[in-house]
Amino acid sequence: MSNTSSITQFLLLAFADTRELQLLHFWLFLGIYLAALLGNSLIITAIACDHRLHTPMYFFLLNLSILDLGCISTTVPKSMANSLWDTRAISYSGCAAQLFLFALMVMAEYYILTIMAYDRYVAICQPLHYGTLLGSRACVHMAAAAWGSGFLTALLHTANTFSLPLCKGNAVDQFFCEIPQILKLSCSHTYLREVGVIVVTACFGFGCFVFIVLSYVKIFRAVLRIPSEQGRHKAFSTCIPHLAVVSLFVSTVMFAHLKPPSISSPSLDLVVTILYSVVPPAVNPLIYSMRNKELKDALRNLILEVVFQQK
Repeated sequence: MSNTSSITQFLLLAFADTRELQLLHFWLFLGIYLAALLGNSLIITAIACDHRLHTPMYFFLLNLSILDLGCISTTVPKSMANSLWDTRAISYSGCAAQLFLFALMVMAEYYILTIMAYDRYVAICQPLHYGTLLGSRACVHMAAAAWGSGFLTALLHTANTFSLPLCKGNAVDQFFCEIPQILKLSCSHTYLREVGVIVVTACFGFGCFVFIVLSYVKIFRAVLRIPSEQGRHKAFSTCIPHLAVVSLFVSTVMFAHLKPPSISSPSLDLVVTILYSVVPPAVNPLIYSMRNKELKDALRNLILEVVFQQK
């Protein structure tokens, strides 16, 4: 019986068998990756350089952009390289590192999104206490807690997953290493410990989801009581981007991992995984900048400054 010690590498899922389709996948992922890199880098730079954006909402948005960059950089470059060089291999340590980093980024991003819901709740429902509840020290502590919780969760999952004996080969049915795919390779019943950890993590995730939903119920009630249409529009413009990002993130993750086995297929699993691991980091900058005048002005000033400096 083969076990973990005998496996030195894993074989990731190939997007295509023909060389033409492999190159198409490479260029498609390259375009998405460059879009994510450009969009998130612009947001990070704009927030860091524009003092008008040194507020709690944009501080958390900066953290979100960093996590988006980390998330897509963990999975996409390796998949691109495999398609370009016509290989499926990833080393054992590389797979463990990829699983750990992806879990870290995804969990920390979810916690940051939860904190951002709290930020919008306080800003709209308790504006007089905003400076007290979300001072600079409190924001740093909350962001550090999100990153730290993500790190500990990812470490626990990675240690548990890679301590299991693997008896079912080394072919991973996904284009990157993720926990459910590695568990499929483990021996029968030995994965129950990791399943228990996943259940506990899911309970924390559900708690965050309930908190976000309740926050927005109170936010919408407060916004609808604002007498002026301009005031309601301004309040909604700060909430809708965050709500759109949360909806995209939660819906795709839930569908990927909770869909019934009867509709599951390798091609559908691949598409859904791309939707929650690749698409959000690329579209989040667009979602946040579309309805946010302050951020659009900061990005415009940053681009103009770069252009005129080059001239």
